[in-house]
Amino acid sequence: MLLLPGRGLLLGLAAVAVAVMAARLMSWWSPSAGFRLFVPGELARYRGGPGDPGLYLALLGRIYDVSSGRRHYEPGAHYSGFAGRDASRAFVTGDYSEAGLVDDVSDLSFSEMLTLQNWLSFYEKNYEFVGRVIGRFYGEDGLPTPELTQVEAMITKGLEENKQELKEKQKFPPCNAEWSSTRGSRFWCSQKRLVSPWETELSTLSGGVSRDWIGVPRKLYKAGAKEPHCVCVRTTGPPSDQTLDNPTHSNRGDLDHPNLGDYTGCPPLASTCSFPL
Repeated sequence: MLLLPGRGLLLGLAAVAVAVMAARLMSWWSPSAGFRLFVPGELARYRGGPGDPGLYLALLGRIYDVSSGRRHYEPGAHYSGFAGRDASRAFVTGDYSEAGLVDDVSDLSFSEMLTLQNWLSFYEKNYEFVGRVIGRFYGEDGLPTPELTQVEAMITKGLEENKQELKEKQKFPPCNAEWSSTRGSRFWCSQKRLVSPWETELSTLSGGVSRDWIGVPRKLYKAGAKEPHCVCVRTTGPPSDQTLDNPTHSNRGDLDHPNLGDYTGCPPLASTCSFPL
């Protein structure tokens, strides 16, 4: 029987992932030999059309030969607008108009920067890196500009926030939830959050938290959030944030956390809360 990883292991893996990605970003953007520098006008010739010298695209100033994926990027293909230019912004926004196919990412959020980093990992893995674009992200010497340094800092910050989010989900996993027009709402806790039929595979991976306890439903109030959301709370043992030098506790798990609230009408230690219409 395979054992599911514990909270400590998962958080440890998250910390390692942050360190590995930071090192990878440094290797991607640090000076190295064997690549070519392009000005935007030169890169524009590489759109994969008749007589063009190749089929390239750029992301955050890094240029990749996407000839092996020609059916996606050649003229007339769905992603042809990415060819021959750096359209970093459109990887996040999905705006494939001329106004959207640009490299300005200065107003993107931390999570959107992580989306760019995921795309960068994809191209690093699947296509050949051939050079850098002189402009927003690289200077004429091929070295990163201050704007690229800022992008790197935001990606690193986003990775740290993901680590913190994982830590919170291990402490307060999301409830299972269902709603019926005839029966009303129901929240309940189980050792792994079930996934509704309309949820995607991605949400399955991000929302399911396995553990060795079940817990009870509670409202979690977060700063900046308009509404609380349902989480499962451990009911026995010491609080999650108790320090090792304080062995005494009330054996109530995290029930006394100040950001939690009860569901009116639900028994305090019930693992299921139902709210008929």
